[in-house]
Amino acid sequence: MMRNRQRGSNLGLLLLASQVFQLGIDNIPPVTLATLGLNVYLFLFPVKPLLQTCLSVREAYWYRDWSRLLLSPFHHADDMHLYFNMASLLWKGIKLERKLGGAWFAYLLSVFSLLTGLVYLLLETGLTHMTEDSSYSLQCAVGFSGVLFGLKVVNNHYHPGGATYIMGLPVANRYACWVELVLIHIMNPGTSFVGHLAGILVGLLYTAEPLKSLMKTCAGFVISNGQYGGQQTYYNSSGYSGYGTPYPPNSGAPYRQQYDTRMPSAPPQHPYTAGLSEDEQYETAVRASLNDRGGFTQARSSRGSYAHSNPTPEEIRWRRLQRFNS
Repeated sequence: MMRNRQRGSNLGLLLLASQVFQLGIDNIPPVTLATLGLNVYLFLFPVKPLLQTCLSVREAYWYRDWSRLLLSPFHHADDMHLYFNMASLLWKGIKLERKLGGAWFAYLLSVFSLLTGLVYLLLETGLTHMTEDSSYSLQCAVGFSGVLFGLKVVNNHYHPGGATYIMGLPVANRYACWVELVLIHIMNPGTSFVGHLAGILVGLLYTAEPLKSLMKTCAGFVISNGQYGGQQTYYNSSGYSGYGTPYPPNSGAPYRQQYDTRMPSAPPQHPYTAGLSEDEQYETAVRASLNDRGGFTQARSSRGSYAHSNPTPEEIRWRRLQRFNS
Protein backbone atom coordinates (compact mmCIF):
# COMPACT_ATOMS: atom_id res chain seq x y z
CA MET A 1 0.00 0.00 0.00
CA MET A 2 1.27 3.43 -0.86
CA ARG A 3 2.12 5.64 2.09
CA ASN A 4 2.84 9.37 2.29
CA ARG A 5 6.52 10.14 1.81
CA GLN A 6 8.35 11.16 4.92
CA ARG A 7 11.76 12.73 4.51
CA GLY A 8 12.58 13.42 8.17
CA SER A 9 16.22 12.81 9.02
CA ASN A 10 16.79 10.56 5.99
CA LEU A 11 18.11 7.87 8.31
CA GLY A 12 17.42 5.25 5.65
CA LEU A 13 19.77 6.98 3.20
CA LEU A 14 22.52 7.10 5.81
CA LEU A 15 22.08 3.41 6.60
CA LEU A 16 22.12 2.54 2.89
CA ALA A 17 25.28 4.59 2.29
CA SER A 18 26.93 2.88 5.24
CA GLN A 19 26.07 -0.56 3.88
CA VAL A 20 27.32 0.28 0.38
CA PHE A 21 30.68 1.50 1.67
CA GLN A 22 30.95 -1.46 4.02
CA LEU A 23 30.53 -3.82 1.07
CA GLY A 24 32.81 -1.71 -1.10
CA ILE A 25 31.60 -0.20 -4.37
CA ASP A 26 34.11 -2.32 -6.31
CA ASN A 27 32.44 -5.47 -4.94
CA ILE A 28 29.00 -4.52 -6.26
CA PRO A 29 28.40 -5.64 -9.88
CA PRO A 30 27.63 -2.78 -12.30
CA VAL A 31 23.97 -3.54 -13.08
CA THR A 32 23.11 -3.93 -9.40
CA LEU A 33 24.94 -0.71 -8.58
CA ALA A 34 23.24 1.17 -11.42
CA THR A 35 19.79 -0.07 -10.32
CA LEU A 36 20.49 1.02 -6.75
CA GLY A 37 21.67 4.40 -8.01
CA LEU A 38 18.53 4.85 -10.11
CA ASN A 39 16.26 4.14 -7.14
CA VAL A 40 18.15 6.55 -4.90
CA TYR A 41 18.15 9.25 -7.58
CA LEU A 42 14.40 8.96 -8.16
CA PHE A 43 13.81 9.08 -4.42
CA LEU A 44 15.72 12.36 -4.19
CA PHE A 45 14.46 13.75 -7.51
CA PRO A 46 11.15 11.99 -8.33
CA VAL A 47 9.78 12.21 -11.87
CA LYS A 48 6.31 12.97 -10.48
CA PRO A 49 4.68 13.28 -7.06
CA LEU A 50 4.13 9.93 -5.36
CA LEU A 51 0.37 9.96 -5.95
CA GLN A 52 1.06 10.16 -9.70
CA THR A 53 3.53 7.27 -9.81
CA CYS A 54 1.82 4.59 -7.70
CA LEU A 55 0.08 1.76 -9.56
CA SER A 56 -3.60 0.89 -9.28
CA VAL A 57 -6.28 -0.57 -11.54
CA ARG A 58 -8.17 2.69 -11.52
CA GLU A 59 -5.23 4.89 -12.51
CA ALA A 60 -3.51 2.54 -14.95
CA TYR A 61 -6.43 0.70 -16.55
CA TRP A 62 -9.51 2.87 -16.09
CA TYR A 63 -7.70 6.17 -16.77
CA ARG A 64 -5.14 4.65 -19.16
CA ASP A 65 -2.10 6.02 -17.31
CA TRP A 66 0.21 3.17 -18.33
CA SER A 67 3.35 5.15 -17.50
CA ARG A 68 2.78 4.07 -13.88
CA LEU A 69 3.90 0.55 -14.86
CA LEU A 70 7.36 1.97 -15.50
CA LEU A 71 7.49 4.51 -12.69
CA SER A 72 5.98 2.68 -9.71
CA PRO A 73 8.78 0.12 -9.08
CA PHE A 74 11.46 2.82 -8.87
CA HIS A 75 9.72 5.23 -6.48
CA HIS A 76 9.47 4.72 -2.72
CA ALA A 77 7.22 6.02 0.01
CA ASP A 78 9.98 7.07 2.45
CA ASP A 79 13.67 6.64 3.14
CA MET A 80 13.27 3.51 5.28
CA HIS A 81 11.16 1.92 2.56
CA LEU A 82 14.00 2.69 0.16
CA TYR A 83 16.64 1.36 2.56
CA PHE A 84 15.05 -2.04 3.17
CA ASN A 85 14.40 -2.59 -0.53
CA MET A 86 17.88 -1.53 -1.64
CA ALA A 87 19.58 -3.58 1.10
CA SER A 88 17.69 -6.59 -0.20
CA LEU A 89 18.64 -5.69 -3.79
CA LEU A 90 22.33 -5.60 -2.87
CA TRP A 91 22.28 -9.11 -1.43
CA LYS A 92 20.23 -10.64 -4.25
CA GLY A 93 21.83 -8.63 -7.05
CA ILE A 94 25.40 -9.54 -6.14
CA LYS A 95 24.60 -13.25 -6.23
CA LEU A 96 22.35 -13.25 -9.30
CA GLU A 97 24.37 -10.88 -11.47
CA ARG A 98 27.50 -12.96 -10.95
CA LYS A 99 25.51 -16.08 -11.75
CA LEU A 100 23.63 -14.81 -14.81
CA GLY A 101 25.96 -12.14 -16.16
CA GLY A 102 25.35 -8.42 -16.32
CA ALA A 103 23.45 -8.30 -19.63
CA TRP A 104 20.98 -11.05 -18.73
CA PHE A 105 20.49 -9.69 -15.20
CA ALA A 106 19.65 -6.25 -16.60
CA TYR A 107 17.21 -7.93 -18.99
CA LEU A 108 15.71 -9.89 -16.09
CA LEU A 109 15.23 -6.75 -13.99
CA SER A 110 13.54 -4.94 -16.87
CA VAL A 111 11.11 -7.79 -17.56
CA PHE A 112 10.36 -8.39 -13.88
CA SER A 113 9.74 -4.69 -13.23
CA LEU A 114 7.16 -4.48 -16.00
CA LEU A 115 5.59 -7.92 -15.60
CA THR A 116 5.17 -7.66 -11.81
CA GLY A 117 3.05 -4.56 -12.36
CA LEU A 118 0.93 -6.29 -14.99
CA VAL A 119 0.33 -9.33 -12.76
CA TYR A 120 -0.53 -6.98 -9.89
CA LEU A 121 -3.21 -5.32 -12.02
CA LEU A 122 -4.63 -8.70 -13.05
CA LEU A 123 -4.80 -9.90 -9.44
CA GLU A 124 -6.45 -6.72 -8.20
CA THR A 125 -8.96 -6.86 -11.06
CA GLY A 126 -9.74 -10.50 -10.26
CA LEU A 127 -10.24 -9.70 -6.58
CA THR A 128 -12.55 -6.82 -7.50
CA HIS A 129 -14.77 -9.11 -9.56
CA MET A 130 -14.66 -12.03 -7.13
CA THR A 131 -15.52 -10.01 -4.03
CA GLU A 132 -17.50 -7.28 -5.79
CA ASP A 133 -15.45 -4.84 -3.73
CA SER A 134 -14.14 -1.93 -5.79
CA SER A 135 -11.61 -1.00 -3.10
CA TYR A 136 -9.18 -3.53 -4.59
CA SER A 137 -9.11 -1.49 -7.79
CA LEU A 138 -8.31 1.66 -5.83
CA GLN A 139 -5.32 0.30 -3.89
CA CYS A 140 -2.20 2.09 -5.11
CA ALA A 141 1.19 0.37 -4.73
CA VAL A 142 4.70 1.72 -5.13
CA GLY A 143 8.21 0.38 -4.56
CA PHE A 144 10.70 -2.26 -5.70
CA SER A 145 9.66 -4.96 -3.24
CA GLY A 146 7.47 -6.87 -5.73
CA VAL A 147 10.46 -7.25 -8.06
CA LEU A 148 12.60 -8.33 -5.11
CA PHE A 149 10.21 -11.14 -4.23
CA GLY A 150 10.55 -12.37 -7.81
CA LEU A 151 14.35 -12.19 -7.57
CA LYS A 152 14.21 -14.15 -4.31
CA VAL A 153 12.41 -16.99 -6.08
CA VAL A 154 15.02 -16.96 -8.87
CA ASN A 155 17.90 -16.84 -6.42
CA ASN A 156 16.55 -19.83 -4.48
CA HIS A 157 16.19 -21.67 -7.78
CA TYR A 158 19.85 -21.14 -8.74
CA HIS A 159 21.12 -21.66 -5.18
CA PRO A 160 18.96 -24.51 -3.84
CA GLY A 161 19.12 -25.89 -0.35
CA GLY A 162 19.93 -24.12 2.86
CA ALA A 163 17.66 -22.31 5.28
CA THR A 164 16.77 -18.78 6.26
CA TYR A 165 16.11 -17.75 9.84
CA ILE A 166 12.84 -15.83 10.11
CA MET A 167 12.05 -14.54 13.60
CA GLY A 168 14.60 -17.01 14.94
CA LEU A 169 13.08 -20.04 13.23
CA PRO A 170 14.85 -21.89 10.38
CA VAL A 171 12.81 -21.98 7.18
CA ALA A 172 13.89 -23.83 4.03
CA ASN A 173 14.85 -21.32 1.35
CA ARG A 174 12.34 -22.74 -1.13
CA TYR A 175 9.50 -21.76 1.26
CA ALA A 176 11.03 -18.59 2.70
CA CYS A 177 9.35 -16.23 0.23
CA TRP A 178 5.89 -17.55 1.17
CA VAL A 179 6.56 -17.23 4.89
CA GLU A 180 7.92 -13.71 4.43
CA LEU A 181 4.90 -12.79 2.30
CA VAL A 182 2.52 -13.62 5.16
CA LEU A 183 4.65 -12.28 8.02
CA ILE A 184 5.35 -8.95 6.35
CA HIS A 185 1.66 -8.41 5.77
CA ILE A 186 0.79 -9.34 9.37
CA MET A 187 3.51 -7.21 10.94
CA ASN A 188 3.07 -4.27 8.59
CA PRO A 189 -0.45 -4.18 7.15
CA GLY A 190 0.40 -1.10 5.10
CA THR A 191 2.50 -3.17 2.69
CA SER A 192 1.00 -4.46 -0.54
CA PHE A 193 0.27 -8.16 -0.11
CA VAL A 194 -0.93 -8.44 -3.71
CA GLY A 195 2.16 -6.62 -5.01
CA HIS A 196 4.48 -9.05 -3.24
CA LEU A 197 2.40 -12.01 -4.40
CA ALA A 198 2.64 -10.74 -7.99
CA GLY A 199 6.45 -10.75 -7.70
CA ILE A 200 6.47 -14.35 -6.44
CA LEU A 201 4.25 -15.47 -9.31
CA VAL A 202 6.51 -13.77 -11.86
CA GLY A 203 9.53 -15.49 -10.30
CA LEU A 204 7.78 -18.86 -10.52
CA LEU A 205 6.88 -18.23 -14.17
CA TYR A 206 10.60 -17.72 -14.81
CA THR A 207 11.90 -20.71 -12.87
CA ALA A 208 9.19 -23.00 -14.28
CA GLU A 209 10.60 -22.15 -17.76
CA PRO A 210 7.70 -20.48 -19.68
CA LEU A 211 8.90 -16.92 -19.02
CA LYS A 212 12.57 -17.85 -19.29
CA SER A 213 12.02 -19.55 -22.66
CA LEU A 214 10.05 -16.56 -23.95
CA MET A 215 12.80 -14.19 -22.85
CA LYS A 216 15.43 -16.30 -24.61
CA THR A 217 13.35 -16.36 -27.79
CA CYS A 218 12.88 -12.59 -27.75
CA ALA A 219 16.57 -12.01 -27.02
CA GLY A 220 17.60 -14.32 -29.88
CA PHE A 221 15.20 -12.58 -32.25
CA VAL A 222 16.60 -9.13 -31.40
CA ILE A 223 20.20 -10.30 -31.73
CA SER A 224 19.60 -12.05 -35.06
CA ASN A 225 17.84 -8.99 -36.47
CA GLY A 226 20.65 -6.78 -35.27
CA GLN A 227 23.19 -8.87 -37.21
CA TYR A 228 21.08 -9.37 -40.32
CA GLY A 229 22.75 -7.99 -43.43
CA GLY A 230 25.94 -7.05 -41.63
CA GLN A 231 29.13 -8.81 -40.69
CA GLN A 232 28.68 -12.07 -38.86
CA THR A 233 30.88 -14.01 -36.50
CA TYR A 234 30.93 -17.78 -36.71
CA TYR A 235 31.64 -20.06 -33.81
CA ASN A 236 32.81 -23.59 -33.37
CA SER A 237 33.54 -25.70 -30.33
CA SER A 238 36.90 -24.02 -29.83
CA GLY A 239 35.75 -20.40 -30.12
CA TYR A 240 35.81 -17.77 -32.81
CA SER A 241 36.47 -18.79 -36.38
CA GLY A 242 38.62 -15.73 -37.01
CA TYR A 243 36.48 -14.24 -39.76
CA GLY A 244 34.17 -11.26 -39.63
CA THR A 245 32.57 -11.99 -43.02
CA PRO A 246 30.18 -14.83 -43.88
CA TYR A 247 31.56 -18.02 -45.37
CA PRO A 248 30.80 -18.80 -49.00
CA PRO A 249 27.56 -20.80 -49.39
CA ASN A 250 27.83 -24.52 -48.62
CA SER A 251 31.53 -24.20 -47.87
CA GLY A 252 31.24 -25.61 -44.36
CA ALA A 253 34.48 -23.87 -43.30
CA PRO A 254 36.66 -20.93 -44.30
CA TYR A 255 38.64 -21.40 -47.52
CA ARG A 256 41.87 -20.78 -45.63
CA GLN A 257 41.21 -23.66 -43.25
CA GLN A 258 40.54 -26.08 -46.11
CA TYR A 259 43.70 -24.97 -47.94
CA ASP A 260 45.93 -25.14 -44.86
CA THR A 261 44.59 -28.59 -43.96
CA ARG A 262 45.76 -30.01 -47.29
CA MET A 263 49.05 -28.09 -47.43
CA PRO A 264 50.38 -27.32 -43.95
CA SER A 265 53.78 -26.30 -45.39
CA ALA A 266 52.41 -23.82 -47.90
CA PRO A 267 52.15 -20.13 -47.02
CA PRO A 268 48.62 -19.00 -46.14
CA GLN A 269 46.62 -17.66 -49.05
CA HIS A 270 44.07 -14.89 -48.89
CA PRO A 271 40.62 -16.53 -48.90
CA TYR A 272 39.06 -14.06 -51.31
CA THR A 273 39.71 -13.10 -54.97
CA ALA A 274 38.30 -9.57 -54.88
CA GLY A 275 40.42 -7.27 -57.08
CA LEU A 276 42.05 -10.08 -59.13
CA SER A 277 41.45 -10.47 -62.84
CA GLU A 278 40.14 -13.77 -64.23
CA ASP A 279 43.62 -14.69 -65.51
CA GLU A 280 45.16 -13.98 -62.12
CA GLN A 281 42.50 -16.05 -60.40
CA TYR A 282 43.11 -18.92 -62.84
CA GLU A 283 46.89 -18.75 -62.37
CA THR A 284 46.48 -18.76 -58.59
CA ALA A 285 44.22 -21.82 -58.75
CA VAL A 286 46.65 -23.71 -61.04
CA ARG A 287 49.60 -22.95 -58.81
CA ALA A 288 47.71 -24.04 -55.69
CA SER A 289 46.69 -27.32 -57.32
CA LEU A 290 50.19 -28.11 -58.57
CA ASN A 291 51.76 -27.13 -55.26
CA ASP A 292 49.39 -29.57 -53.59
CA ARG A 293 50.80 -32.41 -55.71
CA GLY A 294 54.48 -31.62 -55.85
CA GLY A 295 55.59 -28.72 -53.73
CA PHE A 296 58.05 -26.09 -54.94
CA THR A 297 59.49 -28.16 -57.83
CA GLN A 298 56.08 -28.73 -59.35
CA ALA A 299 55.28 -25.07 -58.84
CA ARG A 300 58.23 -24.14 -61.06
CA SER A 301 56.98 -26.55 -63.72
CA SER A 302 53.53 -25.07 -63.42
CA ARG A 303 54.87 -21.62 -64.11
CA GLY A 304 56.67 -23.00 -67.17
CA SER A 305 53.61 -24.82 -68.48
CA TYR A 306 51.49 -21.77 -67.87
CA ALA A 307 53.97 -19.61 -69.79
CA HIS A 308 53.98 -22.06 -72.75
CA SER A 309 50.21 -21.83 -72.92
CA ASN A 310 50.69 -18.13 -73.70
CA PRO A 311 53.95 -18.07 -75.86
CA THR A 312 55.53 -14.86 -77.08
CA PRO A 313 56.21 -14.35 -80.84
CA GLU A 314 59.92 -15.08 -80.28
CA GLU A 315 59.11 -18.41 -78.63
CA ILE A 316 56.79 -19.38 -81.49
CA ARG A 317 59.55 -18.63 -84.02
CA TRP A 318 62.09 -20.59 -81.94
CA ARG A 319 59.75 -23.64 -81.80
CA ARG A 320 59.32 -23.62 -85.58
CA LEU A 321 63.09 -23.57 -86.03
CA GLN A 322 63.43 -26.51 -83.65
CA ARG A 323 60.89 -28.55 -85.59
CA PHE A 324 62.63 -27.65 -88.89
CA ASN A 325 66.08 -28.67 -87.60
CA SER A 326 64.73 -31.99 -86.30
